[in-house]
Amino acid sequence: MSAKPDIVTFGCRLNAYESEVMRRHAEDAGLDDVIIVNTCAVTAEATRQARQSIRRMKRERPDTPIIVTGCAAQIDPLQFSKMPEVATVLGNQEKLEAKNFIGLERAGLDLSNAPRVQVNDIFSVKETAGHLIDGFGERARAFVQIQNGCNHRCTFCIIPYGRGNSRSVAMGEVVDQIKRLVDRGFKEVVLTGVDITSFGEDLPGTPTLGTLVQKILKLVPDLPRLRISSIDSIEVDEPLYDAIIHEPRVMPHLHLSLQAGDNMILKRMKRRHMREDAIEFCARVRAERPDMVFGADIIAGFPTETDEMFANSLKLVEECDLTWLHVFPYSEREGTPAARIPNKVPKAVRKERAAQLRAAGDARVAALFKAAEGSTANVLIERVGHDGEAMGHSEQFIPVVVDTGAEPGDIVPVRLTARDENAMTGIKQD
Repeated sequence: MSAKPDIVTFGCRLNAYESEVMRRHAEDAGLDDVIIVNTCAVTAEATRQARQSIRRMKRERPDTPIIVTGCAAQIDPLQFSKMPEVATVLGNQEKLEAKNFIGLERAGLDLSNAPRVQVNDIFSVKETAGHLIDGFGERARAFVQIQNGCNHRCTFCIIPYGRGNSRSVAMGEVVDQIKRLVDRGFKEVVLTGVDITSFGEDLPGTPTLGTLVQKILKLVPDLPRLRISSIDSIEVDEPLYDAIIHEPRVMPHLHLSLQAGDNMILKRMKRRHMREDAIEFCARVRAERPDMVFGADIIAGFPTETDEMFANSLKLVEECDLTWLHVFPYSEREGTPAARIPNKVPKAVRKERAAQLRAAGDARVAALFKAAEGSTANVLIERVGHDGEAMGHSEQFIPVVVDTGAEPGDIVPVRLTARDENAMTGIKQD
């Protein structure tokens, strides 16, 4: 019997955060020998991998009950409830409620007693509660959920049907969570959600993400490092822009939800920006803060994408100097408008274009490493291996290996030297 519940997480940072919330609920309820699979629905492949993993885990541990949750389970609970390997299916709201885990413990996860499916209408959920977790394993970085859901309806995206409409955590609750995390010794907080630049639209007074960031910086002066996860650059308000360029505690690394670099494809995706907007935003930020590093989400092979249109996306990697890329070959999701668009790009072409984008991103990362050689960075140590080698990230989110006696949570000044394509070496500075 496992001493603790096993959580298998697919997909985004928010899923990883919510997995830790579920871990706490399961442990508090006494669900020790259980497997929880937190699925992702961003691509059909992600859903397929979840189903494959469920079958494999049941073969390996036939007596261990499996709970399935996450976006794929929320969107199509029937496909998972029909799997004989699955004990019960929880929706994206239900997975965050402690009472549901207590109920499963009382039922003993006996299929004759436990509800087969507990999934509500996600669009009926109007509020999002903050959940305080102690971070992830040994990491000194903590994730704080500030928002969930999305009000936009990009034609390729199924996620609103798994997450519901945008809803925000109250600013005071976010600030209080961060204060408690800093009191516990965390040195870095990452603000996370599904569409965090829509933060506050549903709150009294309609505060913005910039308002929240400014309040965190003012009211939590002992927080050394604040990171902002994926944002829509076209929705960055002036208070957020001001914090990004002027506040050294806001880390110089932004991940942008770009999706494409061709204007016709962006229109067909129902995105809210043009390629010129992305280029202008990156140039404007870098003019004020030259050490800023950008990552981005990009989809390869959206329906109707020609070679010329793809070339515009490929050029955007260089024009915006994008480094840490999340590249997805386009995946048809039943129920989305894009799935009905004719002139599909062949899957082999999507795969090849995705490979080209990843190669372009890797080249920009290599250039970043080269430019950083010999410079000094402050590395937040997140974990230490059995050999004593410490691993962490610099302000620019460069992975750094430090051969020192540092402990998780230490911020260590180092001189950066080249190592390999995956990490740089940091030599501790006195």
